Amino acid sequence: MEIETLDWLQTPEGEHLLVHASQAWTDHPGDPVRVASVVRRLEPDPEKSAAATTQALLRAKAVAKFGDAAPRMFFTPDALEQATRSRVADHRAARLAAAIPGGSVVDLGCGIGGDLLAFARAGLVAAGIDQDPVRVAMAEANLAALGLAGAVMAGDATTLDPSGFDAAFADPARRGGRGRVFDVEGWTPPWTWVLDLLTRRSLVKVAPGIGHDLVPAGVEAEWVSDGGEVKEAVLWSPRLATTSRRATVIGERGLATLTDDDAPSLGEGGVDVRDVGAYLYEPDGAVIRAGLVTAVAAGVQGGLVDPHIAYVTSDASFRTPFARGYRVLEHLPYREKQLKAALHERGIGRLTIKKRGVQVVPEELRKRLALRGTEEATLVLTRVAGQGAALLVEPF
Repeated sequence: MEIETLDWLQTPEGEHLLVHASQAWTDHPGDPVRVASVVRRLEPDPEKSAAATTQALLRAKAVAKFGDAAPRMFFTPDALEQATRSRVADHRAARLAAAIPGGSVVDLGCGIGGDLLAFARAGLVAAGIDQDPVRVAMAEANLAALGLAGAVMAGDATTLDPSGFDAAFADPARRGGRGRVFDVEGWTPPWTWVLDLLTRRSLVKVAPGIGHDLVPAGVEAEWVSDGGEVKEAVLWSPRLATTSRRATVIGERGLATLTDDDAPSLGEGGVDVRDVGAYLYEPDGAVIRAGLVTAVAAGVQGGLVDPHIAYVTSDASFRTPFARGYRVLEHLPYREKQLKAALHERGIGRLTIKKRGVQVVPEELRKRLALRGTEEATLVLTRVAGQGAALLVEPF
């Protein structure tokens, strides 16, 4: 999209066309050819009609991340895919605002402004820079559309001196022409630039799979999940860190957090490995990534089923935001032939298979079991004290 077209979409005529395009997607879902035809009948200019059609589709997709704000915002397909969910961005912004109340933050590589919007909503003085002039124009449009203050400029974020701001934020690009980039030096900007930024008051969004060994001394690594899915890891520089490792879980009922201060050691007076009790707990992915499984075990007065497996067991029933709980119904045979017979005997036809620490492909195993019963069940395949185990469980 050209900047001139984006400017036109913000005029009364452009806004009217966007409304028309959104209605066309509602009337003809899954039929882009027909939607484009409907929009062109109202606006024959091919660039304007194509831009409105695309924006209407992206706005509909963006509701999952941006909620009620999405129908007023502007996107590119790549920028929307890379954007942080607003609930996650708002948590990060609120935490930064608590550390520097009323302070200023610069977003080094702001894209269309998703994180910039969160900083502004949190009451921070927000500024952004990005190399892509179209994304800069969209960030400005998004700030204006939501009535938020902020400044954006086009330029190379790696050449900007962030010392004029109270804090800096960065989200290095982790995708290249061939897909996801796993080597941190292949990020844009690269890891060496990130390490230099972390010597200042800063926070950097990184891949959830980042190794603990890459986190510099004094830097806090926070893993964040939303709705049960791990969405990001954030590195908080020593001037903003409050712990070493943190797991933050965002759910429909709010937010909860664990730190390494909550996690006792394994053994030696801390959390033990024990036999499977009446209940099994599956820690949230953020808890597992942060290495805080023993904190869940301590919270449910239980232990681990194996020193290398992220399953917790207890004789007590607990509700916790940090894990999903299951009632253990039966221990079934682990060998496939005997397991198949046991499931058939119980009339199970619909089976959810969860596995951890064992070489099993659930979809392939389900086919081989050839279940035909009318009952539904959940099966956990894992290791208990180093041995394969099959547990028939019931979520609660």
